[in-house]
Amino acid sequence: VFPWLMDHLPGSHQKIFYCQEFLRSFARKEVRSHQERGSPDEPQDFIDFYLAQIDKSKADPHSTFDEDNLVQTIFELFLAGTETTTTTMRWAVLNMVDTHTRTRVQKELDTVLGPSRLICYEDRKNLPYTNAVIHEIQRRSSIIAVGVPRECVKDTMLQGFPVEKGTIILPNLTSALLDPEQWETPRQFNPNHFLDQDGNFVKKEAFLPFSAGHRVCLGEQLARTELFIFFTNLLRAFTFRLPEGVKEISTEFVLGGTLQPHPYKICQVLIHSSNLCPRL
Repeated sequence: VFPWLMDHLPGSHQKIFYCQEFLRSFARKEVRSHQERGSPDEPQDFIDFYLAQIDKSKADPHSTFDEDNLVQTIFELFLAGTETTTTTMRWAVLNMVDTHTRTRVQKELDTVLGPSRLICYEDRKNLPYTNAVIHEIQRRSSIIAVGVPRECVKDTMLQGFPVEKGTIILPNLTSALLDPEQWETPRQFNPNHFLDQDGNFVKKEAFLPFSAGHRVCLGEQLARTELFIFFTNLLRAFTFRLPEGVKEISTEFVLGGTLQPHPYKICQVLIHSSNLCPRL
């Protein structure tokens, strides 16, 4: 009834407000830094492009391009991109406890890239097995069960079923990612789902962790790039194993805003060294 009261009441929710303001403050400082630097001949990043659009739209009284919206957009990019990528990487590390898969990935990385060359997103084309493993992590451990709700704007037919105008539709992404007609072993972690008989990477139409069509995730390309670079650098530097005395870890998800793994501990060991690194 009085949402403004939440700003003044004590409780754990105050930490959320603090984090929100911290991110917005960081975004404002970045915007100020770009403004003080001046407009470059060639925009270098998102803020440069947005500031240029603000300048172009000054004469338009209906324009929504302004500094407040720029700060909010940066905030939303952090909010949407950080949690999803972090959760996916937690699933990735969990799946790398499997010795066979981890060893094949590390062998491919060593053969193709060597121990020290910088990894770029284009390297995925020469790393079919590693690319397949990342895709299988997203398929088997998808962090989003359903897509964003949408409203049907007109009467239509969907696979023979009538859908009336105004109907709220929830796309079931899991039904595609675990469809037994599309995947040989839908409930099992199996990178071969994305490999042909010759070991080449193959795309699959049913691979929809980012949804599809006009409502596909806006951060898909950024997420793909982050996952590939983070994952390959981790696997090239470390190997993963269960802590002493632990035989297995649950692969069931915890239902929430995203489908997260249960809390777990993994030992990460520096490759070519017997020294254990801090547990994740």
